[in-house]
Amino acid sequence: MPTLGQALASATDRLRASGAPSPRLDAELLLGHVVGLDRTAVVAHPDAPLGVDHEARFEAHVARREAGEPVAYIREVKEFYGLALSVDARALIPRPETELLVDLATSRTRAAVVARPREAGETPFRVLDVGTGSGAIAVAMARTLRRAGFGDVIRITASDVSEAAISLAVENAVAQGVADLIDFRVADLLLPLLEVDAAPGVIAANLPYVASAELETLGPAISFEPRLALDGGRDGLDLVRRLLGELPQVLLPGGITLIEIGSDQEAAAVASAAEALPAWPATVHRDLAGLPRVLEVEHPGHELERPGLEPERPPA
Repeated sequence: MPTLGQALASATDRLRASGAPSPRLDAELLLGHVVGLDRTAVVAHPDAPLGVDHEARFEAHVARREAGEPVAYIREVKEFYGLALSVDARALIPRPETELLVDLATSRTRAAVVARPREAGETPFRVLDVGTGSGAIAVAMARTLRRAGFGDVIRITASDVSEAAISLAVENAVAQGVADLIDFRVADLLLPLLEVDAAPGVIAANLPYVASAELETLGPAISFEPRLALDGGRDGLDLVRRLLGELPQVLLPGGITLIEIGSDQEAAAVASAAEALPAWPATVHRDLAGLPRVLEVEHPGHELERPGLEPERPPA
């Protein structure tokens, strides 16, 4: 019967040989998942024995990781914005860089409802999460806004072209206790108009933005995720340009749209916004690594005041 330390060492060697970029971390996460402990507890008790059943499960998990399957799919969970979200092959695994999109969309929503408070019985301020996938953005926003006291005055629509992804998003919303704040729709971007009770004042979109030709260069893990959630066409911006073209028919005047982009797409994204929406101010926000990450465009109307609050993270 091997010890935890022996199992970790063997798995790390195997994953390193397979080309996994973080073999030790992957092994710790997978072993912790199998034995029901945090990875730090696994590391802290290297002499503890690994039972036969746990050994067999760990072996199966390591074999899947050797084949390139992402750790998040094997564990069926991904930490995002302080939440443990269920993930599987129905949707893209949430990335840390998308947390900036949540920060910005949440702060813009807070600023809008503070600038014009809702009266009792009035239609809530509407937020639209386009391409919701696992529901990560909508769920994180709903949790944060409810904790900040805005649960009664906002409502989020989460849409995706994939029915399978929507089913996963619903599961995450229910698990995180915010399903009552989110409406789910199967839709291809914005048109025909989604069935909602008001025009959205904030739209957040994490659409596929990887260029088709680059998909084959991103390593084996990408092959396990749905291509529909990754392939952005020739230059990665096909869906972004479509979304920009549909915004005038959907976004509330004075509203804000925030779109995640690739770190090498700043110039092309700004040019696309200028071509589709020449009168709309456009800004690019950088992530913690200093890389271009979110394109923000503003409807030039005047129904909403320009949001001015800084992004606010949820309490730890």
